[in-house]
Amino acid sequence: ALRRSPVRVLRAESPPESPPQPPPPAVERSAAAPGLWYEKAAPGDRRLGKVVTLAKSKKFRDNHGKVLLEGHRLIKDALEAGAVPQTLFFSTVGHLKLLPEAEIKRASLVKVKFEDIKIWSDLVTPQGLLGIFSKPDPAKMSYPAAQLASSLPLLLICDNIRDPGNLGTILRSAAGAGCHKVLLTKGCVDPWEPKVLRAGMGAHFRVPIVPNLDWESVPTNLPAGIQVCVADNNDPDAPARNTALPRGAASAPASHKTAVKSSPRAAPDEEGAAGIPELPAQHYYEDWARAPVAVVIGGETHGLSVAALQLAASTGGKRLIIPVVPGVDSLNSAIAAGIMLFEGKRQLLWRHKQEDDRQKLPVPG
Repeated sequence: ALRRSPVRVLRAESPPESPPQPPPPAVERSAAAPGLWYEKAAPGDRRLGKVVTLAKSKKFRDNHGKVLLEGHRLIKDALEAGAVPQTLFFSTVGHLKLLPEAEIKRASLVKVKFEDIKIWSDLVTPQGLLGIFSKPDPAKMSYPAAQLASSLPLLLICDNIRDPGNLGTILRSAAGAGCHKVLLTKGCVDPWEPKVLRAGMGAHFRVPIVPNLDWESVPTNLPAGIQVCVADNNDPDAPARNTALPRGAASAPASHKTAVKSSPRAAPDEEGAAGIPELPAQHYYEDWARAPVAVVIGGETHGLSVAALQLAASTGGKRLIIPVVPGVDSLNSAIAAGIMLFEGKRQLLWRHKQEDDRQKLPVPG
């Protein structure tokens, strides 16, 4: 007889129970403004640390188009200029009173402990307010009316400015002088780096900043007919030297063995050794600012690049000398930028006044 093996009956096992999920953070109504809602971060909420850590990374800023802003003044300037907030972290509801309500309604508002903000803050004395914003597009920003009314046909080109504090100070000077635009070439520090933002004191939202440009694309960001000048500290009236230009805020690259000659008779398209153009030279306080005009400031370590000198030569530009006492190697790049920008402003305003005065003269009959 045939014998059959018993059949094992398999029962489907129920899936393992998932661990209990933490309750969502409590939602409270802000007492500062009825209708303005915010989340209260639960204990152990790691969002603040994670977001701030990522936002401090240049790679993250570039890949995700987000920047980190800290403090009432900077965040308020950003909101008023049209920057788009994504998340605001604050320690007390009172911080929201200092910001435009209509603008912060677009963001996720998260209340966290001040101790948590203090851990992640870059400030010595944190204010208890951090914001994650979409990286601002200068073409879409709404700059202050007073700034626009004072804008001059004066542009600044930064060449290898790598120190965050210097770049922030330069941007602040550019905004104060009424620059029309600031161009940053590749090699400059990221303008949205936290240290640059702190030194800029809100300048990022008062003057258009176009970063990460290669020299081939710089001319497309300049108005037609512009003259590009470069700042220098190699005084043509000083005794001749056989060494290269000193490295500094206004000097040629240290790697070149031949100095940029300063003969005023040299044609703009003539080139010296190593392909360095020979530019006419004059002191910075002499007449040079004819609208529109741009000034190139070089970094303290690498100085002016050959590309900057070639651009100046192609526009009929000059080498503007900031004379320093013999033995002083160079000026700080931020100081040099301030000198050049405000002298350019003085000359442009004086020229504008002269033209106005001529127009008001009576026409002889």
